[in-house]
Amino acid sequence: MFLVFIKFVFLGLVQGIMEAIPVSSSGHLLIFEKIVNLKLDANQLEVLATITNFGSLLAVIILFRKDIINLIKSFFSYFKNGNKKYLNDTKYCLYLIIATIPAGIMGLIATKLGLFDFLNENVKFIGLMLLVTGLFLFIIKDFKGSKDKNKITFKDSIIIGLFQVIALIPGISRSGSTIVGSMFRKLDRETAFNFSFLLYIPISIATSMLGLKDLLELNESLFIYVCYFMSMLVAFVGTYFSLKAFKKIMVNGKLIYFVWYCLIVGSLVILFLR
Repeated sequence: MFLVFIKFVFLGLVQGIMEAIPVSSSGHLLIFEKIVNLKLDANQLEVLATITNFGSLLAVIILFRKDIINLIKSFFSYFKNGNKKYLNDTKYCLYLIIATIPAGIMGLIATKLGLFDFLNENVKFIGLMLLVTGLFLFIIKDFKGSKDKNKITFKDSIIIGLFQVIALIPGISRSGSTIVGSMFRKLDRETAFNFSFLLYIPISIATSMLGLKDLLELNESLFIYVCYFMSMLVAFVGTYFSLKAFKKIMVNGKLIYFVWYCLIVGSLVILFLR
């Protein structure tokens, strides 16, 4: 039982760390579930992904709490009294909402039709998508951009939202795809980072709510529920520190680290895992 507990904690840490960097946390969860041989069925793995994602969500909310509070205050203040000093933040909120819509709609369709179910356990496909992620990161690794948050446009938000749709494919990083989309739209590095992870919040909240049903339907022992809880806790810690480190790497233009990581790990997965 202790070994099972350690495996859950390890997978939670993997999810937490990988959620904050552009290398596909869900893909790594599947890869390392195969490596540690935890032998979860599809439903149990889905619940583990959901509950660790919730831990990551809490970490992102805490790290961006000041931005979130300021944006919410500005949004409601603008619609309450029409003060133009709140206009830019209000537009930013609306662009986040707009950018969420494409992935929200396609995510519901994909879930309803089971579009990617046949790929979710294909670890070699995950490896291939890591190579794709590495290629896209290589293309934009030296981009700097000039747009700050006040220069984001409606078109930018739509295109970044469409890039987030690509992340519905198993093994494609959500943060990686939205950062790539942001950089293609010439957002500066810090603005691209912030927009990507603020965009993560509504999607993650929706995912957590949809996954709650699966969690409630589980018929597991108290021990397994404790394992799930601990995996969520370590995912929270992993995301908190990993995200702070990634921001420094991103702002300093060192995405090449993740290019090499994706290329090496993706190749190893294709060659050695099944």
